[in-house]
Amino acid sequence: MTTLDNRPNTALLVIDVQNGVVAGGHRRDEVVANIGGLVEKARREGVPVVWVQHSDENLARDSEDWRIVPELSPGDGEPRVGKSYADSFEGTTLEDELAGLAVGRLVVAGAQTDECIRATLHTAIVKGYDALLVADAHTTEDHSEWGAPPPDQVIAHTNLYWRYHRAPGRTAGTVESADVDFAALSGAAVPR
Repeated sequence: MTTLDNRPNTALLVIDVQNGVVAGGHRRDEVVANIGGLVEKARREGVPVVWVQHSDENLARDSEDWRIVPELSPGDGEPRVGKSYADSFEGTTLEDELAGLAVGRLVVAGAQTDECIRATLHTAIVKGYDALLVADAHTTEDHSEWGAPPPDQVIAHTNLYWRYHRAPGRTAGTVESADVDFAALSGAAVPR
């Protein structure tokens, strides 16, 4: 269980599901639909949804590419965190948002698997959060021309190693979107 004191809540963290980030994502439409289902489930169960949006010299803030994909829509009052680095915690208000919501457990979905998802998961564990990766709700583009494996292998490998990730007093793991049970995560061990 989380090592953060007085943080009993769980939040759904949706990372960089932006037009310019997921346009070439592996199984883009399926992943976005899975994230949409998670967002609806979280809202029904009163679980906070926290949205992260990347911007940098290649992804201008307020541009069409920067916007959240049209299939998803942050709700009124749902925190939106801007970032400029891969790690959603680095130089952002994410930690303050989560502390204000008394969140110690994160359910993580979004893009890109091999950069922002991995960086955020690792920082979450280091900071004391439990971090559950939704195995069929993250994606990445094909970076094989730069020596990376094909995107399906990047996603599979990330799911494999995060499923077995361990840290003292914290839990990691993976789960399919259809099996995410926010109510069970409140006070329960993260499924493997």
